Amino acid sequence: MHQEDVLFVRGTVVSSKIAKRGIEVIPSMIEVVSRAETPLPLDPRGVQNTLLETRLNWRVLDFRSEESNAIFKIQSKILQSFREFFSQRHYVEIQPPVIIASASEGGAELFSLKYFEKEAYLAQSPQLYKQMCAISFEKVYCVLPVFRAEKFEQPTHLNEVRQMDIEESFATDADVMKVLEEYLAYSVKIVRDECGELLKLLGQELDPVSLPLERIAYSKAVEMLRKNGEEIEHGMDFSKTQEKKLTGLVGKKAFFMVDWPMELKAFYAMPNTDGKTCRAFDLIYDGIEVSSGTQRIHIPSLLIERLKSKGLNPDNFRSYVDAFRYGAPYHAGWSIGLERLTMKMTGRENIREATMFPRDRTRLTP
Repeated sequence: MHQEDVLFVRGTVVSSKIAKRGIEVIPSMIEVVSRAETPLPLDPRGVQNTLLETRLNWRVLDFRSEESNAIFKIQSKILQSFREFFSQRHYVEIQPPVIIASASEGGAELFSLKYFEKEAYLAQSPQLYKQMCAISFEKVYCVLPVFRAEKFEQPTHLNEVRQMDIEESFATDADVMKVLEEYLAYSVKIVRDECGELLKLLGQELDPVSLPLERIAYSKAVEMLRKNGEEIEHGMDFSKTQEKKLTGLVGKKAFFMVDWPMELKAFYAMPNTDGKTCRAFDLIYDGIEVSSGTQRIHIPSLLIERLKSKGLNPDNFRSYVDAFRYGAPYHAGWSIGLERLTMKMTGRENIREATMFPRDRTRLTP
C-alpha cells in the first residue's frame, strides 16, 4: 500500500503514546477501496515545503494537509456565523443575480459576456439588487460570488471572491456600522470558541474584538499618514501598505474609516451636508480593508444627478432608479469579503491560501 491509498478498516481503537493523535487502530480487516498513483505530485503531510503555485495546481491533495484543512474549516465556521447572526436577527436571505445588464458600481472593471442577442456582465456587486429587496423586505443578507476584471497581481486581490452582504431599511450609515462591528466581534468569538484546536494548528492567536470600534475620519487618516512620511493627498485612496501603516498609527486591530470624499465612493453613496464627503465607511481589520459600506441614496433625482457626475448614463440604470419612485425608505448596508476575513483570522499572507479555487489573471484551473 502507498500513501493516499483509500482504505476501509475494521478494528479496535486503542490509545497510543506513539501515534500523533494519541490513538491507533488494531485492524481485524482491511479493504483497499482505491489505490493512489505514484509518485504523488504533492505530499499533503507537510513534511517538506511546497510552493503555493504547486499547492494550488493540486488543490485536491492540498486540501488533505492539516493546514489547508484547518483554513477551510474555519472559513466554513465564518460562513455559518454570518448566516446564524443575521437569521437570528430576522434578516431575510436573498439570491441576487450574478449576470447583470449594466455596471453595479460604475467603472470599466467588468467581465462581459454574450447573453443571447445582448451584451451582459458578471456582477461586481449585488448592490443594486439588495437595495431593491431591502426596501420591500426591510432587512436582507446574502452570500454570493462577485467579479472584478482588474489585472491584479497582488497577494490581497482576486478576480472572483465571495461577499457577505447586508442591506437594511430605516437605517443610516451609523446604524449599519454598529451591526457590522457586532457581527465581527461575534464571528471572531465563534471561531475562537469553536475552532481553538484549528487555530493552534495554524499557529494563530485570534484576539477578541472589543467594542465599540474607533471611527477615524478620512481626512484625519490622510493627515496621520502624511505626518509619518507617506506621500498621499486628499482625494487619493489608500494603498494596502498605507492601510497597514495606518493600523499601527491608530493602535487598534480593527477600526472604521468614515466620511470619505464623494469622488472615491460609488454613485449611490449618500452625500453629507458639506457636499464634499459622503456617508461611507471602510472597516480595517488587522491592517487591511475587509468591508465597506454606505448609506444609500433613495431619492431618484439625486441618484440621476450622481450617476451623471460619475459619467454614467442614467438610462442604463432605469429599473434601479425607478425602484425608488414608489415609496423607498432611507437605507444602508455593507459587504464583507469572506476570503479576506478568512485570511486575517487564519494568519495567512496571501488571499489565495484562503480561497478554495482562486481565480486571478493567470489562474482559471482547477
